[in-house]
Amino acid sequence: MSEQQVVVPVGITVNGEDHEFAVAPTVAHLLETLNLPTKGIAVAVNGAVFPKARWDEVVDRGWDIEILTAVQGG
Repeated sequence: MSEQQVVVPVGITVNGEDHEFAVAPTVAHLLETLNLPTKGIAVAVNGAVFPKARWDEVVDRGWDIEILTAVQGG
């Protein structure tokens, strides 16, 4: 008898929209997959700034991610 592996999707919220991935992506891969820019932005995870030095880390299930872009003017 063989065991069947169950794949549970990883749910991640980005800018208020829910997304599901078969495998948890890194922050960099998430941006690429969602066709979001990688320059001139800031990433916040659960309300805290997530430094670019950590973008190679795997996104955890349930993260609430905000992608913020710089805007000129005042």
